[in-house]
Amino acid sequence: MCKKELDYFHIDGYFGGSQSWFLDPWMHIGGCGALTMCDFLLYQAICRGRDDCDPFREKKMQGADGHLDETRISKRDYRRFGMHMKPYLRPRETGIKDLATFMEGAKVYLEYGGRPYAEAEAAVIDRIDNDMPVPMLMLKHRNKQFDFFEWHWFLLVGYEKKQDAFRVKAATYGKAHWLDFLDFWDTGETERGGLVLIRQ
Repeated sequence: MCKKELDYFHIDGYFGGSQSWFLDPWMHIGGCGALTMCDFLLYQAICRGRDDCDPFREKKMQGADGHLDETRISKRDYRRFGMHMKPYLRPRETGIKDLATFMEGAKVYLEYGGRPYAEAEAAVIDRIDNDMPVPMLMLKHRNKQFDFFEWHWFLLVGYEKKQDAFRVKAATYGKAHWLDFLDFWDTGETERGGLVLIRQ
């Protein structure tokens, strides 16, 4: 058995952030793309010490090591960061339903999700082994057990590989979710979504 989980951050006791905290109606129902990028940058700042990714570097109180301290981030801070991200990855009626739109707004490199499963699994392992979360978009899925993730952006922050199974750990709405990646990836739909692989 092989298993790895990223040392993910918490906000006020929640596993990452949640769009349910937003009072802005567009961010509350459709802010998942913007907030996935916020979560990615917070992970870089908090868990990897990347000051260049720290959204609060101008206003925060510096810790002894000069890095962002997750204990100083509140839901209020997170909402402010999300509203700052909103113009770049703007919620819309159809959501951010293609990877190119996310890439343009976030200015990242894109790896389209319609790749063979083996490539997707290898890419997730590679990124997480290199301490990088993986933004993922799920559009439609024929399996109703994944309805919760439809038309939604979120981060993959861990994996577990056994002989005949590969599961991924997804972070969204302030919770962690373990999912069978083969079933999750094989949507059975033409509008499927994909992964964004960000290199260091």
